[in-house]
Amino acid sequence: MKAYALKWLARSVALAAVCALGAGVAQAQALQKMEIVVFGAPSLGAFLPPVIKARKLDEANGLDIAFQTRPPDAYAAQFNSGEFQVGGSAALLTVGLADLRGLKVSYLFNLFDFFGAVVTGRPEIKTLADLKGRELAAASGTTNFKMVTWFARQQNVDMSEVKIVNTATPGLIGYALADRADAVQLWEPAYSTLLAKKPTLRTLDLGLAKQWRAFSGGDKIPYLGVAAHTEWAQKNKASIPALYRAYKQAAEWVAANPAAAAKLVSPKADAAGLEMMEKLIRDNARLGMNVQPASELRKEIEAVYRAGQAIGYLTKQPSAGSVYEGRLE
Repeated sequence: MKAYALKWLARSVALAAVCALGAGVAQAQALQKMEIVVFGAPSLGAFLPPVIKARKLDEANGLDIAFQTRPPDAYAAQFNSGEFQVGGSAALLTVGLADLRGLKVSYLFNLFDFFGAVVTGRPEIKTLADLKGRELAAASGTTNFKMVTWFARQQNVDMSEVKIVNTATPGLIGYALADRADAVQLWEPAYSTLLAKKPTLRTLDLGLAKQWRAFSGGDKIPYLGVAAHTEWAQKNKASIPALYRAYKQAAEWVAANPAAAAKLVSPKADAAGLEMMEKLIRDNARLGMNVQPASELRKEIEAVYRAGQAIGYLTKQPSAGSVYEGRLE
Protein backbone atom coordinates (compact mmCIF):
# COMPACT_ATOMS: atom_id res chain seq x y z
CA MET A 1 0.00 0.00 0.00
CA LYS A 2 2.80 2.32 0.87
CA ALA A 3 4.60 1.54 -2.42
CA TYR A 4 1.38 2.22 -4.35
CA ALA A 5 0.94 5.56 -2.59
CA LEU A 6 4.49 6.55 -3.46
CA LYS A 7 3.98 5.59 -7.12
CA TRP A 8 0.70 7.55 -7.21
CA LEU A 9 2.43 10.58 -5.69
CA ALA A 10 5.29 10.36 -8.18
CA ARG A 11 2.87 10.14 -11.11
CA SER A 12 0.88 13.08 -9.77
CA VAL A 13 4.00 15.23 -9.45
CA ALA A 14 5.12 14.26 -12.94
CA LEU A 15 1.67 15.01 -14.37
CA ALA A 16 1.59 18.37 -12.61
CA ALA A 17 5.02 19.21 -14.00
CA VAL A 18 3.92 18.30 -17.52
CA CYS A 19 0.75 20.36 -17.15
CA ALA A 20 2.70 23.34 -15.80
CA LEU A 21 5.19 23.06 -18.67
CA GLY A 22 2.35 22.81 -21.16
CA ALA A 23 0.64 25.84 -19.64
CA GLY A 24 3.89 27.78 -19.76
CA VAL A 25 4.44 26.87 -23.41
CA ALA A 26 0.84 27.76 -24.24
CA GLN A 27 1.18 31.08 -22.44
CA ALA A 28 4.40 31.85 -24.30
CA GLN A 29 2.75 30.93 -27.60
CA ALA A 30 -0.19 33.16 -26.76
CA LEU A 31 1.98 36.28 -26.51
CA GLN A 32 1.45 38.60 -29.45
CA LYS A 33 4.73 39.52 -31.09
CA MET A 34 5.13 43.21 -31.85
CA GLU A 35 7.99 45.21 -33.34
CA ILE A 36 8.40 48.85 -32.32
CA VAL A 37 11.05 51.16 -33.73
CA VAL A 38 12.53 53.77 -31.38
CA PHE A 39 15.42 56.23 -31.32
CA GLY A 40 18.64 55.00 -29.76
CA ALA A 41 19.74 56.31 -26.35
CA PRO A 42 20.01 58.95 -25.10
CA SER A 43 16.48 59.81 -26.14
CA LEU A 44 13.00 59.93 -24.69
CA GLY A 45 11.88 57.16 -27.02
CA ALA A 46 14.54 54.89 -25.51
CA PHE A 47 13.59 55.78 -21.93
CA LEU A 48 10.78 53.32 -21.14
CA PRO A 49 11.58 50.31 -23.40
CA PRO A 50 14.39 48.93 -21.16
CA VAL A 51 12.02 49.15 -18.19
CA ILE A 52 9.28 47.35 -20.09
CA LYS A 53 11.64 44.51 -21.02
CA ALA A 54 13.45 44.24 -17.67
CA ARG A 55 10.17 44.20 -15.74
CA LYS A 56 8.54 41.95 -18.37
CA LEU A 57 5.61 44.32 -18.56
CA ASP A 58 5.01 43.40 -22.17
CA GLU A 59 4.59 39.73 -21.24
CA ALA A 60 2.37 40.67 -18.29
CA ASN A 61 0.05 42.29 -20.83
CA GLY A 62 0.12 39.45 -23.36
CA LEU A 63 2.75 40.95 -25.65
CA ASP A 64 6.27 40.12 -26.76
CA ILE A 65 7.70 43.44 -27.87
CA ALA A 66 10.92 43.66 -29.86
CA PHE A 67 12.24 47.22 -29.65
CA GLN A 68 14.42 48.15 -32.62
CA THR A 69 16.65 51.24 -32.32
CA ARG A 70 17.33 53.59 -35.22
CA PRO A 71 18.81 57.11 -35.62
CA PRO A 72 16.18 59.80 -36.36
CA ASP A 73 16.47 59.84 -40.17
CA ALA A 74 16.34 56.04 -40.45
CA TYR A 75 13.48 55.96 -37.95
CA ALA A 76 11.42 58.36 -40.06
CA ALA A 77 12.17 56.55 -43.31
CA GLN A 78 11.43 53.07 -41.99
CA PHE A 79 8.29 54.05 -40.09
CA ASN A 80 6.88 56.16 -42.91
CA SER A 81 7.56 53.41 -45.46
CA GLY A 82 5.66 50.91 -43.32
CA GLU A 83 8.70 48.73 -42.66
CA PHE A 84 7.78 49.30 -39.03
CA GLN A 85 4.08 49.67 -38.34
CA VAL A 86 4.52 51.03 -34.80
CA GLY A 87 6.86 53.81 -33.69
CA GLY A 88 7.77 54.53 -30.08
CA SER A 89 9.64 57.78 -30.77
CA ALA A 90 6.71 59.43 -32.51
CA ALA A 91 7.05 63.19 -32.27
CA LEU A 92 3.60 64.72 -32.56
CA LEU A 93 4.48 67.28 -35.24
CA THR A 94 6.06 64.53 -37.34
CA VAL A 95 2.84 62.54 -37.11
CA GLY A 96 0.90 65.62 -38.22
CA LEU A 97 3.27 66.19 -41.15
CA ALA A 98 2.99 62.56 -42.26
CA ASP A 99 -0.80 62.88 -42.16
CA LEU A 100 -0.72 65.95 -44.40
CA ARG A 101 1.49 64.09 -46.86
CA GLY A 102 -1.15 61.40 -47.22
CA LEU A 103 0.30 58.82 -44.87
CA LYS A 104 -2.44 57.34 -42.72
CA VAL A 105 -0.98 57.23 -39.22
CA SER A 106 -2.40 57.83 -35.76
CA TYR A 107 -0.89 59.15 -32.53
CA LEU A 108 -2.01 56.41 -30.13
CA PHE A 109 -0.88 57.82 -26.81
CA ASN A 110 1.47 60.39 -25.35
CA LEU A 111 4.61 59.50 -23.39
CA PHE A 112 6.38 62.80 -22.75
CA ASP A 113 5.44 66.46 -22.81
CA PHE A 114 7.71 68.99 -24.49
CA PHE A 115 10.88 70.41 -23.03
CA GLY A 116 13.65 72.02 -25.05
CA ALA A 117 16.62 74.18 -24.13
CA VAL A 118 19.38 76.30 -25.65
CA VAL A 119 22.65 76.37 -23.72
CA THR A 120 25.78 78.44 -24.17
CA GLY A 121 29.15 79.02 -22.59
CA ARG A 122 29.71 82.37 -24.30
CA PRO A 123 29.31 85.26 -21.82
CA GLU A 124 28.23 87.69 -24.55
CA ILE A 125 25.15 85.57 -25.36
CA LYS A 126 22.50 86.44 -22.81
CA THR A 127 19.23 85.99 -24.76
CA LEU A 128 18.01 84.18 -27.86
CA ALA A 129 18.27 87.47 -29.77
CA ASP A 130 22.03 87.40 -29.25
CA LEU A 131 22.24 84.29 -31.45
CA LYS A 132 21.61 86.30 -34.62
CA GLY A 133 24.52 85.68 -36.99
CA ARG A 134 26.06 83.12 -34.63
CA GLU A 135 26.30 79.33 -34.78
CA LEU A 136 23.74 77.11 -33.07
CA ALA A 137 24.35 73.37 -33.09
CA ALA A 138 21.06 71.50 -33.35
CA ALA A 139 19.43 68.40 -34.74
CA SER A 140 17.48 70.59 -37.14
CA GLY A 141 15.38 67.76 -38.52
CA THR A 142 13.76 67.03 -35.17
CA THR A 143 10.43 68.40 -34.03
CA ASN A 144 12.07 69.49 -30.80
CA PHE A 145 14.04 72.01 -32.84
CA LYS A 146 10.86 73.00 -34.68
CA MET A 147 9.11 73.70 -31.38
CA VAL A 148 12.09 75.74 -30.14
CA THR A 149 11.80 77.70 -33.39
CA TRP A 150 8.18 78.50 -32.45
CA PHE A 151 9.17 79.62 -28.93
CA ALA A 152 11.96 81.78 -30.38
CA ARG A 153 9.44 83.47 -32.65
CA GLN A 154 7.39 84.46 -29.60
CA GLN A 155 10.45 86.51 -28.61
CA ASN A 156 10.66 87.98 -32.14
CA VAL A 157 13.71 85.89 -32.92
CA ASP A 158 13.87 84.54 -36.47
CA MET A 159 15.88 81.31 -36.45
CA SER A 160 16.62 81.74 -40.17
CA GLU A 161 18.99 84.52 -39.09
CA VAL A 162 20.94 82.04 -36.95
CA LYS A 163 23.63 79.83 -38.51
CA ILE A 164 22.33 76.32 -37.80
CA VAL A 165 25.00 73.62 -37.57
CA ASN A 166 23.03 70.43 -38.10
CA THR A 167 24.19 67.29 -36.30
CA ALA A 168 22.72 63.98 -35.18
CA THR A 169 21.10 63.94 -31.75
CA PRO A 170 23.95 62.04 -29.97
CA GLY A 171 26.45 64.62 -31.25
CA LEU A 172 24.86 67.59 -29.47
CA ILE A 173 26.54 66.89 -26.14
CA GLY A 174 29.92 66.63 -27.87
CA TYR A 175 29.43 70.01 -29.55
CA ALA A 176 28.74 71.66 -26.21
CA LEU A 177 31.59 69.97 -24.36
CA ALA A 178 34.08 70.88 -27.08
CA ASP A 179 32.69 74.42 -27.40
CA ARG A 180 32.44 73.96 -31.17
CA ALA A 181 29.44 76.28 -31.56
CA ASP A 182 28.22 79.46 -29.91
CA ALA A 183 25.23 77.61 -28.47
CA VAL A 184 23.59 74.19 -28.57
CA GLN A 185 19.90 73.26 -28.66
CA LEU A 186 18.95 69.96 -26.99
CA TRP A 187 16.47 68.30 -24.65
CA GLU A 188 16.22 65.63 -21.99
CA PRO A 189 17.89 63.39 -21.01
CA ALA A 190 20.83 64.84 -22.95
CA TYR A 191 20.29 68.25 -21.34
CA SER A 192 20.81 67.02 -17.76
CA THR A 193 23.66 64.75 -18.89
CA LEU A 194 25.40 67.75 -20.41
CA LEU A 195 24.95 70.01 -17.39
CA ALA A 196 26.28 67.27 -15.12
CA LYS A 197 29.45 67.18 -17.23
CA LYS A 198 29.74 70.95 -17.75
CA PRO A 199 27.79 72.86 -15.06
CA THR A 200 29.24 76.22 -16.17
CA LEU A 201 26.92 76.29 -19.19
CA ARG A 202 24.00 78.73 -19.04
CA THR A 203 20.48 78.04 -20.27
CA LEU A 204 18.79 80.79 -22.28
CA ASP A 205 15.23 81.62 -21.28
CA LEU A 206 12.66 80.29 -23.78
CA GLY A 207 9.70 81.29 -21.62
CA LEU A 208 8.17 77.85 -22.12
CA ALA A 209 5.35 77.90 -19.56
CA LYS A 210 4.42 81.56 -20.00
CA GLN A 211 4.44 81.56 -23.79
CA TRP A 212 2.54 78.29 -24.12
CA ARG A 213 -0.14 79.26 -21.63
CA ALA A 214 -0.71 82.53 -23.48
CA PHE A 215 -1.00 80.67 -26.78
CA SER A 216 -2.98 77.56 -25.84
CA GLY A 217 -4.65 78.41 -22.55
CA GLY A 218 -3.12 75.33 -20.94
CA ASP A 219 0.13 73.91 -19.60
CA LYS A 220 0.50 70.52 -21.31
CA ILE A 221 2.46 70.28 -24.55
CA PRO A 222 2.08 66.74 -25.94
CA TYR A 223 5.36 66.03 -27.65
CA LEU A 224 6.42 62.42 -28.03
CA GLY A 225 4.51 59.17 -27.88
CA VAL A 226 3.60 55.98 -29.68
CA ALA A 227 2.09 56.10 -33.16
CA ALA A 228 0.99 53.44 -35.62
CA HIS A 229 -0.15 53.11 -39.18
CA THR A 230 -3.92 53.41 -39.19
CA GLU A 231 -4.43 50.09 -40.98
CA TRP A 232 -2.34 48.32 -38.33
CA ALA A 233 -4.27 50.08 -35.56
CA GLN A 234 -7.56 48.89 -37.02
CA LYS A 235 -6.36 45.30 -37.29
CA ASN A 236 -4.82 45.32 -33.81
CA LYS A 237 -7.43 47.37 -32.00
CA ALA A 238 -7.75 44.77 -29.24
CA SER A 239 -3.98 44.83 -28.55
CA ILE A 240 -3.47 48.59 -28.34
CA PRO A 241 -4.84 48.85 -24.76
CA ALA A 242 -2.34 46.16 -23.73
CA LEU A 243 0.47 48.15 -25.32
CA TYR A 244 -0.73 51.27 -23.53
CA ARG A 245 -0.85 49.41 -20.18
CA ALA A 246 2.73 48.17 -20.63
CA TYR A 247 3.97 51.73 -21.13
CA LYS A 248 1.74 53.13 -18.40
CA GLN A 249 2.92 50.55 -15.87
CA ALA A 250 6.54 51.22 -16.85
CA ALA A 251 6.08 54.95 -16.25
CA GLU A 252 4.42 54.32 -12.88
CA TRP A 253 7.25 52.01 -11.82
CA VAL A 254 9.87 54.55 -12.92
CA ALA A 255 8.18 57.31 -10.91
CA ALA A 256 7.96 55.07 -7.81
CA ASN A 257 11.51 53.70 -8.12
CA PRO A 258 13.74 56.49 -9.49
CA ALA A 259 17.03 55.04 -8.26
CA ALA A 260 16.41 51.58 -9.70
CA ALA A 261 14.96 53.08 -12.86
CA ALA A 262 18.05 55.23 -13.40
CA LYS A 263 20.18 52.06 -13.57
CA LEU A 264 17.91 50.54 -16.21
CA VAL A 265 17.66 53.69 -18.30
CA SER A 266 21.39 54.51 -18.06
CA PRO A 267 23.17 51.16 -17.56
CA LYS A 268 26.58 52.57 -18.57
CA ALA A 269 26.40 55.73 -16.45
CA ASP A 270 28.84 56.38 -13.63
CA ALA A 271 27.74 57.32 -10.11
CA ALA A 272 27.32 60.99 -11.02
CA GLY A 273 25.31 60.11 -14.10
CA LEU A 274 23.00 57.84 -12.14
CA GLU A 275 22.47 60.53 -9.52
CA MET A 276 21.59 63.01 -12.27
CA MET A 277 19.10 60.62 -13.85
CA GLU A 278 17.50 59.86 -10.49
CA LYS A 279 17.00 63.59 -9.82
CA LEU A 280 15.55 64.06 -13.29
CA ILE A 281 13.00 61.32 -12.68
CA ARG A 282 12.08 62.54 -9.19
CA ASP A 283 11.46 66.09 -10.38
CA ASN A 284 9.85 65.24 -13.76
CA ALA A 285 9.42 68.94 -14.59
CA ARG A 286 11.88 68.73 -17.50
CA LEU A 287 11.52 65.02 -18.19
CA GLY A 288 7.79 65.56 -18.67
CA MET A 289 6.80 61.90 -18.43
CA ASN A 290 3.06 61.90 -19.06
CA VAL A 291 1.56 58.67 -20.41
CA GLN A 292 -1.97 59.52 -21.51
CA PRO A 293 -4.33 58.46 -24.33
CA ALA A 294 -4.21 60.78 -27.33
CA SER A 295 -8.00 61.05 -27.31
CA GLU A 296 -7.83 62.75 -23.90
CA LEU A 297 -5.35 65.32 -25.21
CA ARG A 298 -7.04 66.35 -28.45
CA LYS A 299 -7.32 70.03 -27.46
CA GLU A 300 -3.64 70.17 -26.51
CA ILE A 301 -2.61 68.25 -29.64
CA GLU A 302 -4.49 70.66 -31.86
CA ALA A 303 -2.63 73.54 -30.16
CA VAL A 304 0.69 71.88 -31.04
CA TYR A 305 -0.54 71.52 -34.63
CA ARG A 306 -1.36 75.25 -34.70
CA ALA A 307 2.16 76.03 -33.50
CA GLY A 308 3.48 73.88 -36.34
CA GLN A 309 1.39 75.90 -38.79
CA ALA A 310 2.65 79.18 -37.34
CA ILE A 311 6.26 78.34 -38.26
CA GLY A 312 5.34 76.87 -41.65
CA TYR A 313 6.17 73.28 -40.69
CA LEU A 314 2.56 72.26 -41.24
CA THR A 315 0.59 73.79 -44.11
CA LYS A 316 -2.76 73.22 -42.42
CA GLN A 317 -4.38 71.39 -39.52
CA PRO A 318 -3.84 67.61 -39.81
CA SER A 319 -6.90 65.39 -40.04
CA ALA A 320 -8.88 64.23 -37.03
CA GLY A 321 -7.74 60.68 -37.83
CA SER A 322 -4.17 61.54 -36.86
CA VAL A 323 -5.35 61.34 -33.24
CA TYR A 324 -6.37 57.82 -32.20
CA GLU A 325 -9.86 57.73 -30.72
CA GLY A 326 -9.96 54.09 -29.58
CA ARG A 327 -10.49 53.32 -25.91
CA LEU A 328 -7.25 52.51 -24.08
CA GLU A 329 -8.38 52.24 -20.45
